[in-house]
Amino acid sequence: MRPSGRKTDQMRKVSFERNFSKHAEGSCLVKFGDTHVLCTASLEDKTPLWLRNTGKGWVTAEYGMLPRATGERMKREAAAGKQGGRTQEIQRLIGRSLRAVIDLQALGERQITLDCDVIQADGGTRTASITGGWIALYDCLKWMESRNMIKVDRVLKDHVAAISCGVFASQPVIDLDYLEDSSAETDANFVMTGAGGIVEIQGTAEGAPFSEEEFTSLMRLAKNGIGELVALQKQAIAG
Repeated sequence: MRPSGRKTDQMRKVSFERNFSKHAEGSCLVKFGDTHVLCTASLEDKTPLWLRNTGKGWVTAEYGMLPRATGERMKREAAAGKQGGRTQEIQRLIGRSLRAVIDLQALGERQITLDCDVIQADGGTRTASITGGWIALYDCLKWMESRNMIKVDRVLKDHVAAISCGVFASQPVIDLDYLEDSSAETDANFVMTGAGGIVEIQGTAEGAPFSEEEFTSLMRLAKNGIGELVALQKQAIAG
């Protein structure tokens, strides 16, 4: 039995609240159960120096956790004067995941930055950031389209979403909350497109190595879960 009482293939309740931020070109408050992340997309009419005069744009991401996103207050990384390794790794993952479904040439020489700020953490913050970040990115592109800057269907090639899976109490389960994540025997994150293409898989044995059969079970759970998330994304942007 999972601590939450969920079935092994049952995700937490997922919701998207679009246009959460007044000033951002695109924004979304995404909730995976008790994990809440504010994703904002900001447009700049310039690219990194190494992309200047190439005709290509860029999509990047920054990630952070508010001091009381967890049970005890964490110090702001800005106060320490540098980002931690975990933060850098997660924001690079978010950027890679979103670029996988963007035609950078069709975007033109512009940069979109996704800021993913964790308001409340209960496991799966990176997967929520990717899934909600896609909504914010979509709305930023729609903002651009309304000003005759781009055509969304030329720039955005597909949906992308992410979900965590793992082995908890010897059972493959989907969408781990903190209680499960902190004691899982195997922890994995899957990023996939709406068409089923694999963008990235991160899998780690926390104790004993996991088997190919267990990995296959996790992959199956992830594929079904991401299918559900993409359906929810489609429902959200249709509203």
